[in-house]
Amino acid sequence: MGKKKFITEFEVNASSKMLFPYLSTASGLAQWFADDVNINEDKVFSFHWDGEDHKAKKAGQRTNHHVKFEFLPETEEDEDDPAFIELKLNVNELTQSVFLQITDYSDLDDPEEQQDLWENIVYSLKELIGG
Repeated sequence: MGKKKFITEFEVNASSKMLFPYLSTASGLAQWFADDVNINEDKVFSFHWDGEDHKAKKAGQRTNHHVKFEFLPETEEDEDDPAFIELKLNVNELTQSVFLQITDYSDLDDPEEQQDLWENIVYSLKELIGG
């Protein structure tokens, strides 16, 4: 089964500067994105969900704009086609509204299930920041 790219977007009532630490740091991500997030001395993030750890490295970042986490391979197939999550902040120039665009490239292949999952995760972020 190949990986699929899923993209969704949510309006968030907060500035990019205020949001970005929640998207790019282990302590920020641990508050809403995963059960726990740690980073080791090699700058490898360890995302803890439902009793399992998933390791990722930060594959790209532009401060106050986007961050991309590429998951370390767990199988041979993953080595050639790694899963990743990219969190991008887009600002509507006209209204100054901030949107969190999520690109989830993974083995999940049910778009409705992924949308529900991300709605719940982003709801936690909005509750946290009051947005």
